[in-house]
Amino acid sequence: MPKVGMEPIRRQQLIQATMTAIDEVGLADTTVMRIARHAGVSAGIISHYFGGKDGLLEATMRQILHDLGEAVATRRQALDDTSPRAHLGAIIDGNFDRSQVTGAVAKTWLAFWASSMHQPRLARLQRVNHRRLHSNLCHQFRRLMPRQEAHRAAAGLAAVIDGLWLRGALTPGSLDADGASRLAHAALDQLLAGHDRPVHALSIS
Repeated sequence: MPKVGMEPIRRQQLIQATMTAIDEVGLADTTVMRIARHAGVSAGIISHYFGGKDGLLEATMRQILHDLGEAVATRRQALDDTSPRAHLGAIIDGNFDRSQVTGAVAKTWLAFWASSMHQPRLARLQRVNHRRLHSNLCHQFRRLMPRQEAHRAAAGLAAVIDGLWLRGALTPGSLDADGASRLAHAALDQLLAGHDRPVHALSIS
């Protein structure tokens, strides 16, 4: 995380420069000097506020995760239908929001996932992201099915979302977010088959 005192505009410049550098040459060949050139700052600024490339990658991923949370929240807040199916659909669509599928962001996600296997701070960030998705999905599934089944359904849908996203990100050209979202919605329909009434309604009927 950056130290207190960095101007928000400068911070955003460095985050964007990090994604641009990763998009160009990959994480392994992304250097502090390359990021600094893209941002128009000195390498010393990066070292002072972020401690180097790893700290800047963490800050960049925190921003991407924040954008993901906003994309999901915006869709859920706009719902007229408050059913579990509608909320689950909004979570799916938020995960394939434009802020998450552009080339530079997609490559940064891939770099983050790979680095999180070796960097404890990034691993913690990935666990937080995983738990948030699972919890949000499970809460909605729990409205329609017993607890254990809801956990299994949440794990299954999370795997579908991540798998479609990963497959799309590794396909030459841009990720087909609309196509991936449709496939995830189809998987959701299968998971919800036979669960069209809330659990409390089933228990009293």
